[in-house]
Amino acid sequence: MKVLAFTDLHLSSSAFKKIKSKVKKYIPDLLVCAGDISIFEHGLDFVLKQLNKLNKKTLIVHGNHETDSVLRKFCQKYPNLIFIHKKAYASGNNIFLGYGGGGFSIIEPEFYKTGEFFSKIIKKSKSKKIIFVTHAPPYGTKLDLIVTSHCGNKTFRHFIAKNKVDLCICGHLHENFGKEDRIKKTRVINPGPYGKIIEI
Repeated sequence: MKVLAFTDLHLSSSAFKKIKSKVKKYIPDLLVCAGDISIFEHGLDFVLKQLNKLNKKTLIVHGNHETDSVLRKFCQKYPNLIFIHKKAYASGNNIFLGYGGGGFSIIEPEFYKTGEFFSKIIKKSKSKKIIFVTHAPPYGTKLDLIVTSHCGNKTFRHFIAKNKVDLCICGHLHENFGKEDRIKKTRVINPGPYGKIIEI
């Protein structure tokens, strides 16, 4: 499967043009957005409408610039947009697990229940590829390193380390757009606002 992943558009017209161009050039099977598509929800409906017009199924979680309730409501208006916060989405041999919001906390207590739900799905899907989509980066990689300190999420890292996760797509830290790292066998990517083609 060919995925075009992106994050932190923040209403950027130049970034959207890049996404649109890559959709046309690479013809991805699926788009994945790791949050912060708007600027504190200003222009949210407009950019979602533009994404829907790309005519590609687009999985999306909210960032710290959107609330889950508002983004869920807007996504329901558009047939190509699928809000996956706290949900699993199966496509072919792949299962996408979504958890949005946050970005500033090292521990995410609200994720524990969802993490248990996701772990059960993973155990039942041993032959499937697992893609974990978050806004906040997991702790202790190149993707959460600011100067000399790590500021990512330890709860997400623990989940990745304890489960068979093949790929984690995240965002939030603009300084680390385009960076990639690994947690054990898990590939971790911040695709940035211009997007990155990922072969799964």
